[in-house]
Parts: sequence; structure tokens; C-alpha cells
Amino acid sequence: MGYESPMPVQEEVIPFLLGDDNDVIALAQTGTGKTAAFGLPILQKIDVATYQPQALVLCPTRELCLQIADDLNDYSKYIDNLKVLPVYGGSSIESQIKTLKRGVHVVVATPGRLLDLMNRKTVDLRLVKNVIMDEADEMLNMGFTDSINAILAEVPENRNMLLFSATMPKEIANITKKYMKNPKEIVIGNKNEGNKNIRDIYYMVQARDKYLALKRIADFYPNIYGIVFCRTRKETQEIADKLIQDGYNADSLHGELSQAQRDYVMQKFRVKNIQLLVATDVAARGLDVDDLTHVINYGLPDEVESYTHRRGRTGRAGKTGISISICHVKEKGKIREIERIINKKFEKGEMPTGHAICEKQLFNLVDQIEKVKVNEEEIASLMPQIFRKLEWLDKEDIIKRVVSLEFNRMIDYYKDADEIQQVDERAARGERGERGERRSFAAEEGYSRFFLNFGKADGLYPNQLIELVNKCVTGKVRIGKIDLRENFSFFEVDEHEAQRVMDSMNGFEIDGRRISVEPAQGKKGEGEGRGGKRSYGRSEGGYKGRRDGAKEGGRRYERSDRTFRKDERDSDRPWKRTPAARDARKKKRF
Repeated sequence: MGYESPMPVQEEVIPFLLGDDNDVIALAQTGTGKTAAFGLPILQKIDVATYQPQALVLCPTRELCLQIADDLNDYSKYIDNLKVLPVYGGSSIESQIKTLKRGVHVVVATPGRLLDLMNRKTVDLRLVKNVIMDEADEMLNMGFTDSINAILAEVPENRNMLLFSATMPKEIANITKKYMKNPKEIVIGNKNEGNKNIRDIYYMVQARDKYLALKRIADFYPNIYGIVFCRTRKETQEIADKLIQDGYNADSLHGELSQAQRDYVMQKFRVKNIQLLVATDVAARGLDVDDLTHVINYGLPDEVESYTHRRGRTGRAGKTGISISICHVKEKGKIREIERIINKKFEKGEMPTGHAICEKQLFNLVDQIEKVKVNEEEIASLMPQIFRKLEWLDKEDIIKRVVSLEFNRMIDYYKDADEIQQVDERAARGERGERGERRSFAAEEGYSRFFLNFGKADGLYPNQLIELVNKCVTGKVRIGKIDLRENFSFFEVDEHEAQRVMDSMNGFEIDGRRISVEPAQGKKGEGEGRGGKRSYGRSEGGYKGRRDGAKEGGRRYERSDRTFRKDERDSDRPWKRTPAARDARKKKRF
């Protein structure tokens, strides 16, 4: 399989798993060779004559489950009759039960499906000698704690237990105390530290320019092969659809796809028919794909640990990789927090110009022409006709035409495209000057700034505000800066559409509460002087009081009888027109 010498995690872990009563906690990044580290020793200890599960591997996602099972099958090529069964949701439980009844030696499982099989009394864990929890931190983040406790309660006490994790949160420490006996802690690198072979780059842009920035980054790296991480399923599908429409080899991977669809997308990605896989964090967990050149964060994740897992998709097995983050200015603090966790500084990237992109693409084409393999026999009979057809052109003309044939579309696009202006972080953050005055967040040129009487306490986030404008206002509206406060918000729209936006949105309500949109120029509360406090009274540009049911600083936001979580921001919102607005719309229609 190409292994010449053990990687550090393999060298440390394998001797312990070959022994008895050796519990191990291994802190190692994705791509460091973990599967072989636990796979080789547990296969070595299997009694093939006993057709009952003797090793159990728990992992968070079906993709990782399948990948581990495939690797174990490869490692056991010369062990006759050894059976490995992947057990995961989304596939037929009946076929998994039939395979279990015929007898298996190693079970690789997601916690939910394994617990289901245990409740049906169709899997027997009494002979398990080794339990491996791979990507344990992610399993706990996904809410599998109760399932893991129920599973570990059924395995024998005199078994080896190996816990793999990229980070060491408190929840994992609790599991180690409860189920492990004097575990040996093995740290590859420094605890919670990121892979040093990965460059971390961020681009600070306006929210409205994020997709254009993504396109420029993809164009600047002609041979890019990577994953674009999005926060929600809806955003994932939207970005993938846009990329496909713009001619990129892209597809989406998220929780709403069926197992067959996910397998089909992953197969295309593995054989590189897809260059850019747009995915949510959950869907991309455990994707063991070789040679990824880039990971692109279409916005930073809520949890710092998730960034560590995202970047670990590239730079695997000692190779180099690039992790790119497309951020807005409010994520600056999160960048600093990530830098502290991974003990590494981000590079601030300069957005490539259209000229630089075309130059990069052009030289990539020249390299491909130079290196292309020519099948002399197949084309020999056609060449005389081709030579006669092109004999009136000299070498320079032919080269120019080949280049133009490939590049006219891209050259035309970037010739007319505006350059993306990166955010001046200091100015946009509104940092205090010498007198302690906070700069006013003034509207950009060509835009009008509005006040909206909904804010973070109402569960409003930038994507919801954009969705609200789209639902309330017919036609296309360009949206500029969005500034969310606790109880109210400011947003900018094209100044030519300002009056129409204000009139349209004021005719709507949310759960019986009227939307109020007013011009924000000159309003107090946009900044505060030294020692001053914002006042949220309506006369001073704010919304007085908090919405009932909102939980300030928490992760849930109540709205009447509905609860919205952070991972459900793409669900439908209860926007509706007021009765007066509906009557006015009917009169206008007739």
C-alpha cells in the first residue's frame, strides 16, 4: 500500500494496542495516519475462527464509517475470512442485521445506528476486546454523548480503549474518567495545535462580495481541488448551484441528500470529476480524500474546534495545503481566537486582480499544452488534412488562436469586472481614536442606510435580513453593509431603490409585530463617546425593550411558538404582509 516507515502517531499507538489493558488517548490532527495506527493492531489480534464482533470502531459520520471500513478491508487483504461491517444510518438496517447474523469480526459504526441494533438485540458486544472512538470530539459536538454512554456500558470492562481526538474539550475528559483505566496520553505535535504544513490565509471583504471573492480565489488556483465549507444546508446548495451555473466543476454535500446521492457525489469528487465540493461541517466530517490542495471557509465556523477539523482536510500525510477564509470584519476577533488555539498566525491575503488571474490561467494552459501526451498513431491519419487547413497561419497566429479559444470568456469577464475592495479593518471596526470617540458607520457611496426594529435578540442574522428584504421587496435589490445590534439593526441598499425598499418593508409584519424601516442618517445610537451608553428608545433610533422570549447571549432564540437554532437559520421565516398592505396590493392589482 506504499507504507515505508510508520508515521509518528502509528509509531506511538501500535505498541500499546498490541498489549492488554492499555487504554490510550491520542491527540492527533486529521490526516496523520490514525486509521492504520488503530487498524493494524486490532486486525492482528482478531481470532478469525470466532465469528463475533471482537473490535468496535465508533465514528461520527457515515462517510468516515465507510472510509474506515474500506481501509480495514485493504489492511486485511491477506487475512482469510476476516469480516468487517460498516453500520450507519441511511442504509438498509435489514441487510446489516443479516450480515451480523452470518458473523463479523470488526464493526465500524455510527453511534445512532449501533444503538438501534443493540435495542433490537441483533448485535452482541460481549467479546469485544478493543474499542476505538475516532474523532471523539466531533461525536460529542454532534450530541452523541448519551448514545456513547449506552454503548460503552455494554462492552466488557477488560478491553482496550483508544480515543482519538483533534482537540481535548471537557466532555472528553469526562468520558476518559468514567470508562478508561489510567490512560496513556499520546500527543502528536502540541495539544490542540494545527498542522504546520498548512498555510492559513484570510481575505476580509464586504458580505455582498463573498461569492465574487470565492470565484476569484478558485480562478487564481487553476488546478484547485478542495472543499468549500458553508454554515447551513441552504447556503451550501445555493453556493454550489451558483458555481455550477458559472461553469465550475462543483457539487454540494449536505444532510438533506439521500445516501445514494451522497455516495454518487463523493465518488465523483474522489476521481476528481468535481474540483470544488461545497459542504457543511457535518457532511464533510471524515472525508478521507487524498491530495486536497485547498480548504475554503465561506465564513468562519461558530466553534473554533470546527476550524481545526476543516483545515485538517488538506495538508495530509506530510503534504502541504492551504486553508483560505473569506471573512467580514466582525469575524476579526474569531481569527485571533483561532490563532491562539492553533498557535499560528493567519496571513492576510490580497485579493487577486483580474489581470493576475488571467495571467495565472494562461500560463497554466501553456504548461498543459507543453506536457500533453500525444498519441501519434491515432492522429497520424488526420494530420495532413489539419496541416492543409492551417497552412496559411504562421506559428504565432496559431498560438494566439489557441489561447483565445480557451480564454476569451475569462478575459471578457475580468475586463468588465470591478475589482473587489477589501475591508479596511481598522476603519470598519470603528476603533476608538485619541479622544475615545467611536467612528460613525456611515453609508457607502451610492447606498442609503436604514434602521430596522429587529436585532440579534430576535434571532436575526445577516442571511435572515437578506432573506427578509428579498421576501418583502419585489425585484432585485443590491444590499450593502449590515450592522446587527442586540435589539435593532442597520442595513444599506442601493440609493436608487431606497424609497421602494422602505415603502415595501413597512407593509409587512413578523408574528404580528410590524416591521419598521426608517432612514438612519443622523440617528443617535450609531456610536457612543467615552463613557457613554447607547439608548435604545425609539426617539433615539433604537427599539425600546427586548422581545419577549429572547435569550440574550444564548444559543436559542424564541419566536412565538417556534424555536430557531443556529443550525436551522435557513428554515422558512414567518414574514407576512399586514392587512392594510394586502388591501393596498389588491387595489393596485385590479
